[in-house]
Amino acid sequence: MQYATLDIPTDHPAYAGHFPGRPILPGVVLLDQAQLVIEKACGVLLGGLSLAKFHSPVTPGEGLRIAYRQDAAMVVFTILHGERKVADGKFIITPESPA
Repeated sequence: MQYATLDIPTDHPAYAGHFPGRPILPGVVLLDQAQLVIEKACGVLLGGLSLAKFHSPVTPGEGLRIAYRQDAAMVVFTILHGERKVADGKFIITPESPA
């Protein structure tokens, strides 16, 4: 298992319109950030999701880390805030990935 930090600024524009008065990070932004971190760390291109589950909302300022494991066809990941599971799932590696 490998680990990385997900750095999402507290002033990310997605917070502004996603539940005024109680900002929550949209799941699509969370997955996009996870994908970018994994692609860079593993040197692969991720072509989609085979599974994604959201377990807990993310509010501004929460420190996030991602644990992930790569095999030949996919990357399995879990996103955490402390010990609390935020999301998990599986990204599919595109066949033409460099790794």
